[in-house]
Amino acid sequence: MATLLYRLGRTAFRRRHLVVAIWLIALVALGAAALAFRGPTASNFSIPGTESQAALDQLQEQFPEASGAGGTIIVVAPEGQQLTTEDGQAAVLSVVAEANELPGVVGALSPFQTGTVSPDGRYALINVQFADPVDEVTTEQRDAYEAVGEPARDAGYQVATGGEVLNTEPHVGSQEAIGVAIALVVLIVTFGSLVAAGMTMLNALIGVGAGMAGLFALSGVVSLTSTAPVLALMLGLAVGIDYSLFITSRHRQNMLDGLEPEEAAARAVGTAGSAVVFAGATVVIALAGLAVVGIPFLTVMGLAAAGTVSVAVLVAITLQPALLGYAGRRVLPRRFRAAQPTGNTEKTENTEHAENTETFGFRWARLIIKLRIPVILLGVAGLGALAIPAADMRIALPDASTAPVGSTERTASDLISEGFGPGFNGRLLMVVSGDSAESTTATAGQVATTVQGLDGVVAVTPPQPSQDGQTVILAVIPTAGPTDAETEELVERIREEIAVLGLSPDDDGAVQVALTGATAVGIDVSDKLSDAMPVYLLLVVGLSILLLMLVFRSILVPVKAAAGFLLTVGAAFGITVAVFQWGWLSGLVGLDTAGPLVSFLPILLIGILFGLAMDYEVFLVSRMREDFVHGDTATQATINGMGHGARVVTAAALIMTAVFGGFILLDDPVIKSMGFALAIGVLIDAFVVRMTIVPAVMSLLGNAAWRLPRPLARILPNVDIEGEQLRVRLAAEREAQLVSTGTDRA
Repeated sequence: MATLLYRLGRTAFRRRHLVVAIWLIALVALGAAALAFRGPTASNFSIPGTESQAALDQLQEQFPEASGAGGTIIVVAPEGQQLTTEDGQAAVLSVVAEANELPGVVGALSPFQTGTVSPDGRYALINVQFADPVDEVTTEQRDAYEAVGEPARDAGYQVATGGEVLNTEPHVGSQEAIGVAIALVVLIVTFGSLVAAGMTMLNALIGVGAGMAGLFALSGVVSLTSTAPVLALMLGLAVGIDYSLFITSRHRQNMLDGLEPEEAAARAVGTAGSAVVFAGATVVIALAGLAVVGIPFLTVMGLAAAGTVSVAVLVAITLQPALLGYAGRRVLPRRFRAAQPTGNTEKTENTEHAENTETFGFRWARLIIKLRIPVILLGVAGLGALAIPAADMRIALPDASTAPVGSTERTASDLISEGFGPGFNGRLLMVVSGDSAESTTATAGQVATTVQGLDGVVAVTPPQPSQDGQTVILAVIPTAGPTDAETEELVERIREEIAVLGLSPDDDGAVQVALTGATAVGIDVSDKLSDAMPVYLLLVVGLSILLLMLVFRSILVPVKAAAGFLLTVGAAFGITVAVFQWGWLSGLVGLDTAGPLVSFLPILLIGILFGLAMDYEVFLVSRMREDFVHGDTATQATINGMGHGARVVTAAALIMTAVFGGFILLDDPVIKSMGFALAIGVLIDAFVVRMTIVPAVMSLLGNAAWRLPRPLARILPNVDIEGEQLRVRLAAEREAQLVSTGTDRA
């Protein structure tokens, strides 16, 4: 591996004009394809095979006029007035008439006909039915819908629009640029060179630009959820900067060791580039592994992010050495640029340890090794304590009650809860279907009576039949909100009662009943993701052990890495639950309302943090193995690995935290929670697990850390990530060159 990447780095350095031209052409071509073929993103998180999704598909086929997006308009009279007066009714009916004239609306129902007027007469609900599903409703239609009720507002009435029709993709504005700016500052401080920092950032931006353009170019044929591009952007930026940072840092060290720029770049790609490839592979495999849980929207999210990470790796090992060719010695701080390369690393390799003895990384490693037992105990206990809130974790799909305060959907949700109760924000739909209108209608009445008698049900609305009468819809109003535990329990009870009646979709009766609606879909999605999470966690832990066993040719190092990953995930879950679900210090992240975590966050966090945790494991421990293979004791190799890697890993972790942290500034609570959880996870893994617990454990294990049973040693291929075979080959070439030179002189 190292030899192949060494040759790739040398070629890219020599042919830098061609390499840069190829990447720029690819960037332009992908950008043009994105503009030409970009398709809409989906805001729904459905899972085929669930009861709720099957019912929605059935409605689309048999009752299309009721399968489109739904909207809810709430009208509120001024304090002390009622909507049942002549003026109040006129104001409400004017809103109904206006809604019926909206483009794409099938019909808007008067609350005086449907009975959706609050007992005190101040609040009225207008149900609006659109013809198209939420993902096909245009921006113009949404804008017109949100503008409904202006005359009523002018007359002193409060009008707010809500409903699933307002579910749109999150807007990524300029906030995340703050994270990129912080990352640039960290690069400048780390390198002490504007050229090195700017070049590294440019390399990462080209990579993420190409990755995102390719993703949007495919969006015309692949259905992307609204959060998939945001996740891809988040990860592409973070790993793109980090991977370029690692290669540039090793290149600079090689130049300080006396190598010519071309040789320094080639060796940087051969050694640090090997770590980048394997680190990137762990991220890609973890993200692509989301496909095994069998949830389509999660599979697409994982593959989209994996694609941008793959591009980041390719850019780092090809474009980065090409850009280094343009930079020359300007990648070094000014005080080192004047020194002439010797072309011989023997002297600098022998003095490298002495020169770096007093750096923080070496001092930190010695301190950790000296206090290794207390460090391990305190680290594990502390992370275990932080993980405690995770035991109370609840997941759900987001609803309007957690939308930013001041948004029209949040205002409508709050007013509906205030006037009618939270359950009116999360109506359940029972779809009754049969072979004849008579049997369907009779069964619908029976089911309505049964469900009306259940605890937790406010009301069951009158049946709404299709044109042929063979499909009937019944709306169930729960007492609790869409994401409350009581509503989840109600959904289970309703399905149990339907099953007792022999009417569930699993039965072969003439009439069947299925429970659906946005709330039921969210509950089904959450249940499926909860069931898949342990399987996926087992998969990534097993994967980490196998992959790191291949990289480090050891058993104990992979087991230690997997254990550290579990500590990271547990603590990240715990802190995220405390902030976003319990509301502790939520004001610091700009969260308006605490609530359950978004359904796909835990499983997504496992996949992403696994990949990033293995990044730091590979970057730190590969240097330890490199020095151990080259003759250092296990303890000294641990100190050297920390001494040489601490500064770069610190910078990488700060950069990744800054990029993820930039997304916390977005208003969308889903993206906010993703950015927060990833930023916290990276901080914990880099600084507590990898740079504190890992060196303590490695020093405790000693030589045993690098032992591999002979049968496994014969089976596993030697990927040479530490560059030992490359070093031997280069030494042989140098010796042959000296012999040849000596012969010629003779």
